Amino acid sequence: MLFPLLFLAAAMPATIDDESKVPPYTLPDPLVDNAGQKVVDAKQWRESRRPEVLKLVEDNIFGRTPDTRERTKAAVSEVVETSTAALGGKATRTQLKVWPIGKSGPAFDLLLYTPNAAKGPAPVFLGLNFGGNHTTVEDPAVRLPSTWVSKQWAAIDGSNRATEKGRGGQASRWQAEALIARGYGLATVYCGDFEPDFPEGWKQGFRAALSPAGANTVWKDGDWACIGAWAWGLSRSLDALERFPAVDAKRVAVIGHSRLGKASLWAGAQDQRFAFVISNNSGCGGAALNKRIFGETVGVISGHYQGRGFPHWFTARFATFAEKEDQLPLDAHYLLALAAPRPLYVASASEDSWADPLGEFLGAVHADPVYQVLGEPGLGTKEYPSVSKSVGKTVGYHIRPGAHDILLEDWKNYADFADRVMPAK
Repeated sequence: MLFPLLFLAAAMPATIDDESKVPPYTLPDPLVDNAGQKVVDAKQWRESRRPEVLKLVEDNIFGRTPDTRERTKAAVSEVVETSTAALGGKATRTQLKVWPIGKSGPAFDLLLYTPNAAKGPAPVFLGLNFGGNHTTVEDPAVRLPSTWVSKQWAAIDGSNRATEKGRGGQASRWQAEALIARGYGLATVYCGDFEPDFPEGWKQGFRAALSPAGANTVWKDGDWACIGAWAWGLSRSLDALERFPAVDAKRVAVIGHSRLGKASLWAGAQDQRFAFVISNNSGCGGAALNKRIFGETVGVISGHYQGRGFPHWFTARFATFAEKEDQLPLDAHYLLALAAPRPLYVASASEDSWADPLGEFLGAVHADPVYQVLGEPGLGTKEYPSVSKSVGKTVGYHIRPGAHDILLEDWKNYADFADRVMPAK
């Protein structure tokens, strides 16, 4: 048993975590279109170049999300529980059951907190969580998910069903009370309600429900994958929030951490209703440059090396660029630029070398020209900031001390930025 593992370890290139060993790389220009013409104004970007950039991301990273507008006309939302005495009486808790393609299809549970002190509809941060809504707050009234959950949140009998042991286990990542105190609402959905995070999880999720062949679907290169399903779910969550009077749906920020940060970026790219797009430690396949070989690489994350990575997150073509990143016709700055001209925030952690903090910053730097051609200042700097210093104008960035996580310091920066870029009308 040792020999195959040793062989795989030898076959996979050593991880680079030393800046002096990063190979040289060249980035493509997001403002040069497929015909080789330079984009010089907002009209060119909107009508011609932006659709090309979106297609490049679809074809090479996340796959094409199907057009489900006809199916979602049958969406149904029901309030299953509400209380105006949540979080010490400072918030109203609302739990919604949402059937985004009608009651003949699957449903998801949306947890929403809105500030009781709000004078009108509140701006909201919306994001997916890893273990169930009950993990995001210390609130015994929050319902447990009925869908598959990973082992750290599951019953001890191995049934992959959520239990009380997970309640509040990720509350530090959500900071609900701090957001309510700042005048923001918080909405979250368990990512597994849209697609459980394992290779065959799609058979239990919306990709199967939306496919004519259901669980017998054979996915092809270019088809959407798990991150696409999560991004689709974020848009369906926004659909539900738009119908809820306590929410200012014109001021909804989409946020995600790690793999769910990739999903928030992809959701924000495809759905321009999101007013503000946030990536927290999204790394390779997210905000970090893929051609910059540092930390996690395309080969590792896409499952090119047997027993490693997450091939179910991406369309099949992404893995073909393992150890051939120079052949990628795009990079992370293309994905980030799809948020423009809306506000964008990218955040890193100083000890999170696997996600390549400098690569995340450089992704934001190289998205700047698109913001500028659209009349926005973008990041406005090429100087890597010191730890705990937030920089940027229309695009924000910070690197905080510590490991791969989302903490109060991150949320403070996001709320400060939102105060400036999502002001009340």
